[in-house]
Amino acid sequence: MSFAALKKRSNSKKDVGSMMEKLNAAGGGAKQSYIDDRYWKLERDKSSNGYAIIRFLDAPDGEDFPFVKIYTHGFKGKGGWYIENSLTTIGQQDPVSEANSELWNSGIDSNKNIARDRKRRLQYISNIYVVSDQAHPENEGKVFLFKYGKSIFDMIQAAGEPQFEDETPVNVFNLFNGANFKLKARKADGFVKYDKSSFEEPSQWLKSEEEMETLYKGLYPLEAEIGEDKFKSYDELKKKFARVIGASSETSAFTAESVSAPTITQSEQDDLPFDGDPDPGTTDDTMSYFSKLAEA
Repeated sequence: MSFAALKKRSNSKKDVGSMMEKLNAAGGGAKQSYIDDRYWKLERDKSSNGYAIIRFLDAPDGEDFPFVKIYTHGFKGKGGWYIENSLTTIGQQDPVSEANSELWNSGIDSNKNIARDRKRRLQYISNIYVVSDQAHPENEGKVFLFKYGKSIFDMIQAAGEPQFEDETPVNVFNLFNGANFKLKARKADGFVKYDKSSFEEPSQWLKSEEEMETLYKGLYPLEAEIGEDKFKSYDELKKKFARVIGASSETSAFTAESVSAPTITQSEQDDLPFDGDPDPGTTDDTMSYFSKLAEA
């Protein structure tokens, strides 16, 4: 490389990135990244505000629904953080859910409060197309997986089953006649909320069927995201749970005396991978709802 080329590169914003790529490739001590780049996430500013336009996409070829559901736990104990997928997602027993049931059934208010703090959270995973992302314009025009909570899912349901007679039902997942979603994040009452988000009018968004077919063939499988390989075994989760709450995994002593949680700072709360939805509940009728929508 000539000196002139070296000087030019030194002023390039890509210089550091290029160096880090080489360090990573050579095992030069660079920190390994565990970020799954198939997933898109809305970037928020220091005030927790964020804005982007996305489009929910149809079910992938060979699958019946344009989303899958997953339950997760995220809480802090004496031994650190417990952030794991819940085995209840795939119909299996989960140690945290078992402990929560024990605490709740005790009838003691302090135990119930602990169970509330550790309750499972419902999330959904869908394919999306990024229409506009000012924070990361390189994402625009690409397909990603997107994990979202019940508040956004409620908006999807409301679009398909509007409250007023002058509103037309819209299947926002429809590849041909869905609708753009203006995703708006804000901080309110200590949580990141999306209540200011909204769907635009239905539209055919790509120029040709060829483009749409290419996009459709590039959708990520969804059912694979809740395959058994995405979950730790019951024994692994029980050991981690015991370590986090400071109890012995050899006993069933997951009770109030051993599970009192330390205070969670606001920055830690902001970093939790749940994006608001403080109490999404555990029961819903989403599958039958979308079956009816597909038959309409």
